[in-house]
Amino acid sequence: MPLYKSIEHDKNTTIYIWKIEESFEELYSLLKLNDNSEARLREMKSELHQKGFLSVRHLLKEAGYTDFDLYYNEYGKPLLKDNKHISISHSYQYAGIIISNHDVGIDIEKNRPKIVTIQKKFVNTEVDSLSGEDLVKQLTVIWGAKEAMYKIYPYGGLSFHNHIAIDPFLFAKGKSSGRVIYGNWRKYYNIFYRFLEDDFTLVYALPAE
Repeated sequence: MPLYKSIEHDKNTTIYIWKIEESFEELYSLLKLNDNSEARLREMKSELHQKGFLSVRHLLKEAGYTDFDLYYNEYGKPLLKDNKHISISHSYQYAGIIISNHDVGIDIEKNRPKIVTIQKKFVNTEVDSLSGEDLVKQLTVIWGAKEAMYKIYPYGGLSFHNHIAIDPFLFAKGKSSGRVIYGNWRKYYNIFYRFLEDDFTLVYALPAE
């Protein structure tokens, strides 16, 4: 089974990435799902989404958990019964989870040119800066960072454009910083990113020290 890689960010935080190469039947046959997950799986009309969903459950196994250890709050934020923090992402042939003692967020995105046409929806030029590097990859990092920070916020309702910002970065550094400011919520994060095979980008966020 293709665990693509695990990344030990530090002693408290690990990222697990799955490259989805199996059929639905192969992924499903090796899992035991709770009733809620079975119902969600059957409601999914896309096999791509079903395989992403199942791959996340295989990553839980890699991390020492089962589907029965995972639940969601009323806003759809995933939680673990042992009070560790978890965030989940899947995109096309990749799925990823991050598990930490800290509240964390993760996003995996395919680098696609069409992101340039929608950048005004999530890039706020008053607080977000662009450099001269590859625009598609740069915008994908920005989107991924904002998505990762959005996933940390527990209540929903954030605007990528108005409430979440990322500081300037260069690809070679592999990191930046960002913040979520909304109502009484004012928190700062360290952003980390790397480029995967097949033109995908992984981004994750951790609270700034």
